[in-house]
Amino acid sequence: MCCFIIPLAQAVVTTVVRKANTKKISKPESSFYLRQLPTLEKMLWGGSVMLIVDHIISGELSWSFPFFTALTVEGGAEVMLHEMLTTGTAMSLVISLVWVGMVKLAELKAARR
Repeated sequence: MCCFIIPLAQAVVTTVVRKANTKKISKPESSFYLRQLPTLEKMLWGGSVMLIVDHIISGELSWSFPFFTALTVEGGAEVMLHEMLTTGTAMSLVISLVWVGMVKLAELKAARR
């Protein structure tokens, strides 16, 4: 239903952080993680957009208010909140951990050179 909201919020925060640190990212002495922030940003935005499209196709999102079909039934808000806190948070954590793993591998590869 709305599991994409947490990764989408994380994508927005990541974008704000990247834009605020644009000058730092371009410096070679900046943190390796900071320089790889655009990769995390793309992963989060891409995953969120894919989930939104999937939810539109499956009918869980609509083009008219209240947009989330779960809100049309009684108790739907609680179900949405539960899904956001469980599934959405888990997805954000997995994406972030995959990114950390990718950055660590790239860092090790760069150190070998």
